[in-house]
Amino acid sequence: MDLRQKLYQMFILGTDGNGYEKALQEGLGGIIFFTKDIQSPEQFKNLIEDIKSKSLIPPFLSIDQEGGRVERTENIHGGKKYLSAKYAFEKGILAEQTEAIAKELKSYGINMNFAPCLDVNTNPDNPIIGERAFSNNTDDVIKCEKTVSERYRKNGIIPCAKHFPGHGDANADSHLTLPRIDLSLEEMEKTHIKPFAACAKTIETIMVAHLHCTCFEKDVIPTSMSKNAINYLRKLGFDGVAISDDMIMAGASATHVATANNIEETCNACEKAIRAGLNMLIYRNSTPETIDIIEKIAEKAEHDKELQENIEKSYEKIMGLKNKKNML
Repeated sequence: MDLRQKLYQMFILGTDGNGYEKALQEGLGGIIFFTKDIQSPEQFKNLIEDIKSKSLIPPFLSIDQEGGRVERTENIHGGKKYLSAKYAFEKGILAEQTEAIAKELKSYGINMNFAPCLDVNTNPDNPIIGERAFSNNTDDVIKCEKTVSERYRKNGIIPCAKHFPGHGDANADSHLTLPRIDLSLEEMEKTHIKPFAACAKTIETIMVAHLHCTCFEKDVIPTSMSKNAINYLRKLGFDGVAISDDMIMAGASATHVATANNIEETCNACEKAIRAGLNMLIYRNSTPETIDIIEKIAEKAEHDKELQENIEKSYEKIMGLKNKKNML
């Protein structure tokens, strides 16, 4: 694998734009699926088999399947949904429901789910988390993480804890802007970081949020591009693959406005995230503009030792996880 192919391993792309097909042949690290990709079990299995056949290296085949508001298989289920994390926990069926989700995803060929959501929902006005959180009690969230992650692993699904360092106190949606969380590190550790700290040495992947947490950065820098935040995550004992939330979200842009086709701005954001220590970057599309971003970073990395080193480190982590999960 050359440096460019190793950089392609650092990206998880959606199917919009069809650039993913060529990217798979260049070494693309993963695909993320959305509701539009899943029309029937047979169609979805065929799509996954087609993707695997075109891949230079077996990709992470990923999805956001939390239950409730964040669910991608509703076409297959005729609009019927699993319970959200909060209600599955409160009704005492979290283990049973997680088992069902994991078995279903595995039957299609999925190998990674962006769950469990470890946000502690302390802000009742939070517009994006709410019932996606298991609880507003930190210890309950820790207990739920163990239940969910264990059942995913048992069924061959890689879990991803999100959204570090905790989206629960936000009063804005990071899809639409960059939320500011103005809590001290002590306050964050006591409530919001604690679930991530509890699973840091066992969880395979963690998704880093687009949040401005003043405990890590006084300047307006998203945690997804903050060396301080990502170094802190590593000091918790996390040695797995750190993944960004979707990079087309407004929280990831310099202007805090979603600008999926602004190549220069999104290139800068990706470069900052890689320099900060993120290992993989999600884009919900694979338009020509998205592919251009990867190519431009690859070109810059040829003459930039820091970028080269970070790409190499990320490639080793990604391939290490794929090897551990018998994907290679």
